[in-house]
Amino acid sequence: MADFRTVISDPQTGKSYQVEVTGSQANKFLGKKLGETIEGSAAGLAGYSLKITGGTDKDGFPLRKDLPGSQRRKLLLSKSTGFKPKVSGLRKRKAVRGRDISGDVGQINLVVAEYGKKTIEEIFAPSKEETSEANESGE
Repeated sequence: MADFRTVISDPQTGKSYQVEVTGSQANKFLGKKLGETIEGSAAGLAGYSLKITGGTDKDGFPLRKDLPGSQRRKLLLSKSTGFKPKVSGLRKRKAVRGRDISGDVGQINLVVAEYGKKTIEEIFAPSKEETSEANESGE
């Protein structure tokens, strides 16, 4: 059973929300590729449409859109996903993972493609009970 941490970005407000996806909801992500659009109900956003923009595997290696499959490979990279050179023209062999979502992926980055009826802030807003408990514990 795969479990993912999803980071949902809202381009209208510029805010990001982190959601843990487990069980049957996580299975909706398996086999998808970077750039594909999925239903927002998989991440707790009913009525929304989300685009997969990136992610990392459980060891922190980034997913690359131009690498087919879900295996980890070592590529010779210049300035692109997975490598940011300090000097212009520098190239380096780095390990990256393919574009397919598999059980080895730990984090999936999503962007809202189509909005639903409720705003994201309303859906992910902490309830009054949670905020009062946090204030009482001194957080």
